[in-house]
Formats: sequence, C-alpha cells, structure tokens
Amino acid sequence: MFLGALSTVRGSAPQSAGPQALDVTHAVTYFIAAGSERTGFRPSDRQLAIWALDAWRRSAATVLRFEAAAESDAIVRLYWAGRSEGQFGEMQPLVIGGRPGAAVFIRPDMESFGPDIARRAQSDGLFRDSIVYLTCLHELGHALGLVHTRDFRDVMYFFGYGGDIGEFFGRYRALLHERGDIATVSGLSTGDVSQLKARCGLK
Repeated sequence: MFLGALSTVRGSAPQSAGPQALDVTHAVTYFIAAGSERTGFRPSDRQLAIWALDAWRRSAATVLRFEAAAESDAIVRLYWAGRSEGQFGEMQPLVIGGRPGAAVFIRPDMESFGPDIARRAQSDGLFRDSIVYLTCLHELGHALGLVHTRDFRDVMYFFGYGGDIGEFFGRYRALLHERGDIATVSGLSTGDVSQLKARCGLK
C-alpha cells in the first residue's frame, strides 16, 4: 500500500478505504500529475493513463464521461508513486466538494515486479507499457467503484488469489503489434465490463 500518499492530495478529505461508486450523472473530472524519472515515470505514461480512462468510457457506452480538470477540481486524481511508496498501485477514496472521489497511485518502476519481469520490461518496451497501462486500468476501476475478482481473465483480478504475474501482463502484450494498439485494445474482460455496467445502472 502507498502509506502516507494522501498527504500530497490537496483540497480533499480521505474516506475509509474501499471502493465506492462515483456519481456518473455528471462528467467525471480527472487530473494526471506530472511524474519524476526517479520513480520510473516516462512522459509517455500520461498517454497510457488517458487510454485507460477511455477504455472504461467506451465500455460504458454514453453513460460515462471524463473531462480533464485542475487538480483542485478533479474528482479522480492520478499520481505516479516512487520506489519506496509500496507495490504496483493503490486507490484511496476521497470526498471532494461533497462528492465521492479517488486518488490513484501508480508505481511505474518495474523493479517492484521482481527481476524476471524487470528484465523483460527493459528489453521489451511494449511489455513495460502493458504493465503500466493495465495497472492504471485496474486502479481506475477501483476509483469507479469496482471490486477485486477471482477471475484471472479480469483486469480487476487480485494477485493475492495466485496466478502468474508475468502471464497476466504477457497475455495483453501478445495482443499488441505497436504502442498505438493500446488505444483500441482495452484489456477489459466481459466480467470487467459487466461489473462496470452494474455500477452505472446499465444492463
């Protein structure tokens, strides 16, 4: 967990941890922070986060809309976590102007996944981008109120249930021919989409 990370989030109050459904009757405003190279962040990672938001939007048809906003006005705020701040990713619920919101923390440092995955990510940029993208997708799913699943096919799958981490990310990587494919290959399973639609009141 990214303990203490909420101290960097301004203009909001933390809630008790746990998924919550955002109000999707209005546009969900979002903010993506700048990252630092010492965290493993690359400038192109911002695009991966935007593609993750768009993947959730597409899966909910016209019900879910995202709009970029200043940090102080954003309901969903994404930050790039450093190497000493925990594992993989984290979502912390917030209350922002009386509305449910979320702070999402993504760790783009591949060393957190162990030496085998780190070496593969170093030699294969698309594998590395697959990891960052799917981590954004997973944590933004929590921001939207989705919970962990036991289905290895789901992006909301929880590694605590077991399963090969390299296989999980490699399965998505195998669908890509070039980086731009991430914009259209969502990585969401039918289970992920069904869970989101249920949260949004869709059938």
